[in-house]
Amino acid sequence: MVRDDRAQGHTLEGIVAALLIVTSVAFALQVTAVTPLTASTASQHVETQYEHAATGVLASTAASDEIDTTLRYWNESSAGFHGSADNGFYVGTAPPTPFGDNLNETFDDPGVAYNVDVTYVTSDGTLANRRVVHFGQPTDTAVTATRTVVLYDTDPVLDRNHEPTGRTLTNATYFAPDAYDGHLYNVVVVEVTIWRL
Repeated sequence: MVRDDRAQGHTLEGIVAALLIVTSVAFALQVTAVTPLTASTASQHVETQYEHAATGVLASTAASDEIDTTLRYWNESSAGFHGSADNGFYVGTAPPTPFGDNLNETFDDPGVAYNVDVTYVTSDGTLANRRVVHFGQPTDTAVTATRTVVLYDTDPVLDRNHEPTGRTLTNATYFAPDAYDGHLYNVVVVEVTIWRL
């Protein structure tokens, strides 16, 4: 014969166990704060895609000298890039060059922004930065890709129509100095920083 008090004990144990599980889940949800800025697997995947896309743009445009020609698309009289803002760099838009066209095609999304900066060697051997494109302040989830570009003494400065001006980097008023002896003019690192708005 089954005793009634034993069945009641099992029921009570089940209720206590259920309360413990519900309490544990409630506590875990309160401890873990999920916000719109919390990194997720999906957002990390998107950021990785942006990084790979920027690396691809830099690699393809470096191979075809499109980065090099953008860096030499220089207006000596205004000490800035042709068609840039008063501060000498492009604000909220890509350069009107093949490199800029590639950036526009790759990151043509109103929810994506990017900056392009150049680090170069100064005449005293230290490093300095020059802004090329500026869309704003990157977020904490921004990713970067870099590419080294070599500039030579005989590289011509380009005019507004992308034609040589008749002046080379060595005899032009250019943002980066002739930092090396011989035919090497300067070695610059082009950095593209991409983030979602």
